[in-house]
Amino acid sequence: MSSEMLSAFTDTSNVERKQDVSESQEEKQKPCSNEVTEPVSKRQMKKLMKQKQWEEQRELRKQKRKEKRKRKKLERQGQLDSNSDGNERKRVRRHIAQSNLRLIIDCSFDNLMALKDIKKLHKQIQRCYAENRRALHPVQFYLTSHGGQLKKNMDENDRGWVNWKDIHIKPEHYSEFIKKEDLVYLTSDSPNVLKELDESKAYVIGGLVDHNHHKGFTYKQASDYGIDHAQLPLGHFVKMNSRKVLAVNHVFEIILEYLETRDWQEAFFTILPQRKGAVPTDQACEHSSHGKQSPGAEGRANSDSNEGVNSRLEPSSEHMEAKQDKEKSTES
Repeated sequence: MSSEMLSAFTDTSNVERKQDVSESQEEKQKPCSNEVTEPVSKRQMKKLMKQKQWEEQRELRKQKRKEKRKRKKLERQGQLDSNSDGNERKRVRRHIAQSNLRLIIDCSFDNLMALKDIKKLHKQIQRCYAENRRALHPVQFYLTSHGGQLKKNMDENDRGWVNWKDIHIKPEHYSEFIKKEDLVYLTSDSPNVLKELDESKAYVIGGLVDHNHHKGFTYKQASDYGIDHAQLPLGHFVKMNSRKVLAVNHVFEIILEYLETRDWQEAFFTILPQRKGAVPTDQACEHSSHGKQSPGAEGRANSDSNEGVNSRLEPSSEHMEAKQDKEKSTES
C-alpha cells in the first residue's frame, strides 16, 4: 500500500472516529425519555412569581431612588445657598432638630436566633445608626441588652462600633433605666393602633430576626412586663401581599420619616421595599370594586356554572326515567 493511500485511509478512520465520539456525546446530553420532570411546588411557584415581580419593578425602584437622591440634592443646594458665611466649599450641616423621642432596639432575643440571623440583625442596626445620623430629626437611639452573639459578631466584623456617636449602647435591659409608664412596645400583634408619636415616650422595637418562627413573642413579652404596646397604622394606609411584619430598620426608618413629614402614608411608601407589594388602601378598594361583577351578573354566572356542574355530576330526572325504561325492556 502506498504512503498516499495509507494517509488517506488514516484520515478517513480519524473522521469516522470523531463522528462516533460526537454522536455518543450527543446521546449522553439528550435527556432520557424515561426521566419524569418533577412538578413545581406552590412554594417554588411563589418564589418564581416574586422573582418575576422583583425584576419587573426594577426600573420603578431605580426611579424612586433617583428621585429621592435628587430631592436630597436640592435640599442640600438650598442650604448651601442660604449659608451666610459664603464659603461654599465648606460642608454645611442641615438644620437638625433633635427629637426628644427615645427609640430602643431590644436585643434580649439573642438565644432565639441562629448566627446568620444575628448577622442580619447587626446589618439592620448599622442601617438604623446611619439613617439616624443623617435624619433631620434624629431620635434618642438606644441599644439595650447588648451582649452575647450580637456583641461578639460586632467585635469581630465591625470594631468601629465602640466609636459610634449619638447612640446609647447598654448591656442592661431597657426596663432597668426607663420608667414603665414611659414605654410603648411596637409589635404587629398588638390590637392597639398607633395614631401619633408622643415624643415624651420611649418606643421599643424588638430586635428579633426569626422568619416568623416565634409569632407573637414580642407581644407576649410586652404583656408580661405590663407595659403599653401598639402597632404602626400600616393597615389604615397600606395594602400588602405579605404579613404586616417589618424588619427592624424599616420600622426605625418609618418613624424617622414620619417625624420629618408628619404623614404616615408618605412615610410608609418612602421606606417600604417593593417586594412587599404595597399599594394604598384606597387604590386597593377601587381595584377590588372594579374587579367584582354586579350581584345579578354574579348570581347568573354562579347559577350557570353550578347548573353545568350538576348536569355533569347528577343525571336529570328525564334521563333517569329513560334509562329505567330501557333496562326494563332489556330484561323483558
